[in-house]
Amino acid sequence: MIVGVVPFVGGGGPGLTDSATASAAARSPLFASTATAPLEESVDVVAIASIERVTEESLAAAIKAEAKSLTTDSEHLAQKAVPKPKPIVVASTGTASVDQIRAAYASAGQSCPGNVGGGVSGAPSRSSSQGVAGTTSGDLASFAYAYNSIRVANCLQPIALSNFRYDSCMEERLFWMAESPSSNPLDGWGHNGTTRSDGVAARGCDGNLAGGSGNSGATVASKWWESYSHRASLYRPGVSTGGACIAFAMTHGGIDEPYSFTRAAARWTYC
Repeated sequence: MIVGVVPFVGGGGPGLTDSATASAAARSPLFASTATAPLEESVDVVAIASIERVTEESLAAAIKAEAKSLTTDSEHLAQKAVPKPKPIVVASTGTASVDQIRAAYASAGQSCPGNVGGGVSGAPSRSSSQGVAGTTSGDLASFAYAYNSIRVANCLQPIALSNFRYDSCMEERLFWMAESPSSNPLDGWGHNGTTRSDGVAARGCDGNLAGGSGNSGATVASKWWESYSHRASLYRPGVSTGGACIAFAMTHGGIDEPYSFTRAAARWTYC
């Protein structure tokens, strides 16, 4: 159901050390809307008759049985550290499907990853020179929790919550869009090379974009997942999350738009 007026398009801008760009095909208008071995080997037990007289043969058998039993560690198995399963990486291009990833975990005898705890770093809630409200800590947290919930629901490793970062450079680009004097909310909306009707040069950094009325960090996380090109750019199924950071920014309103009208940007980068 279409409730917004800002197209939902993807792309990647300069990252902290890396950038990701959705395919050009994604730039058609898509409007924003609200096994294991047994624990114990069997032991050949040699019965010794309970008689007072012990033969050399029965004594030798008892010694052999005791020696074998000492090679089987059954008492302390529960105290031993269990190796942590390694994350499944099934592709290096971010194109693996969820079904392929689930199958890879199953073939390795592992279950899908669980979610992570912890907290998300904050955002400054600053405003632009013309009074456009910027990213709040709530925006960043809403996005981070939804992003990881989507990953875990689709058998992907979650990102450490401390690795979700407020990005002032992408926020500057969103401010530039929101400060357009045009009554058209699409003025300035787009990626590197986009111009604004008043000729003011773009500032800030590019990223995957989403916007419209009534959006939150959680809703844009969902919309980016639902777009396959943005999924490959921002979620990267099948790619290791080692060292990955997710940069995010959001603005509220514009010089002629209500606070509920939001613009958001995010990109996968490396810490």
